[in-house]
Amino acid sequence: MGKGYILGYDINDLYGQISFYNFEDEEPETVSAGTNNYQIPLILAFFNERWVYGKEAKRLEIINEGVAFTDFFSKARKREKIEVGGKSYDAVWLLAKFIQLSLEQFDKIEYITFSVPSADVDMYNLLKGLGQHLGIAKSNIAVQDYQESFCHFMYDQPKELWQYEAALFSCNKKEMKAYMLRRLSSRKRDDPNLYVTVEEVAGATIEELSAIFPVMDDNRARDADEKFKTFIQGVFEKKVVSSVFLTGEGFENEWFPNSLRVLCNGRRAFVGNNLYSKGACYYSYKRMFEEQMVPIYLDHTSLLTRLCLRVRERGKEIWHPLVNWGRHWYEADNEWEVILEDTQDLEVQVESLVGGEVKIERISLEGLPVRKDYSLRVLIDVMFFDDRTCKVTVKDIGFGEFFESSGFKMEKLIDLGGSSGQFNSMS
Repeated sequence: MGKGYILGYDINDLYGQISFYNFEDEEPETVSAGTNNYQIPLILAFFNERWVYGKEAKRLEIINEGVAFTDFFSKARKREKIEVGGKSYDAVWLLAKFIQLSLEQFDKIEYITFSVPSADVDMYNLLKGLGQHLGIAKSNIAVQDYQESFCHFMYDQPKELWQYEAALFSCNKKEMKAYMLRRLSSRKRDDPNLYVTVEEVAGATIEELSAIFPVMDDNRARDADEKFKTFIQGVFEKKVVSSVFLTGEGFENEWFPNSLRVLCNGRRAFVGNNLYSKGACYYSYKRMFEEQMVPIYLDHTSLLTRLCLRVRERGKEIWHPLVNWGRHWYEADNEWEVILEDTQDLEVQVESLVGGEVKIERISLEGLPVRKDYSLRVLIDVMFFDDRTCKVTVKDIGFGEFFESSGFKMEKLIDLGGSSGQFNSMS
């Protein structure tokens, strides 16, 4: 690895936030956007023939100078246009410009993980493309949702904070949500991996909590505090919780002293607004240095089947993993070059994490030329259509100057069974 930066980038409709790995402290550090503030307003402005972003763009919007742009994050996801001043602007271009300007201080980026409120294949492709536009290698760009970022943040904290379940309360202007980080048990007796998930366990609108944001007077504050306390007690019922994290602008005012006593009863509680970018940064660090992912995070987009290829290694036949459990299906595509021996087919093992079932899929190599002395080289490409189906393609790619490609190509669709929330049975 070079001397580039390792980043976590939290981005949503309202703001962006950046954490970078500080190698001296061996911890992520969050870029300041002001006194006790890490959030960069998601605003762009064009003024005096130049683009500005964040606080400067917000100031220009307030004083009505130049042309200001907002709401381009959600519109970029839908590949929409924004009409301003009679002109049409591409929302993807505006989002790319914001990210580019906000990252100018980082002259070389080795790895970046984007953390977003919800992640899917469209968001993955959008942010992957924008990262590549900035010159970052495609393989060094990751996208995850807030729950996954919370997971990676937690498992780089002291063990006593996640010894049992860990709770996350998120509160913005519209709603409050409660999440629980919990461990999952594999049904494979010899499985050394640790599996976890973060699930939403409760939610309430701000109106239901007596308009806690903003708290207008003491009476409303006391009412909101009492309702939040009841909300917490419902979330914690019959659960052993090691730690609690509060995040979001709804917790910025100290309106919940009675609720805080409940939160801190036998557990530690923390308030902060940069755990998503830090969690994404921890993830970037582990991926950059190819550390084992501990734990393996599972959600509704995670693969619950493992694909392995039968290979010979040091004289022994083994099942070499092509795709492991836990990868999001939309980021699991990959390819490998393999030197073949005298064989009639390739064997791919498909193993279920949830049920433990194992099946063998055979890919015929009929028509592939016969070559001696390990000079038959093929490319194995695995492409996922969803969490249930993938296609394995085998191509003859020749052997340097000695043998040209024969043009051989064989494809096979493999049914993986899918996840469909089955990981919830791993308890």
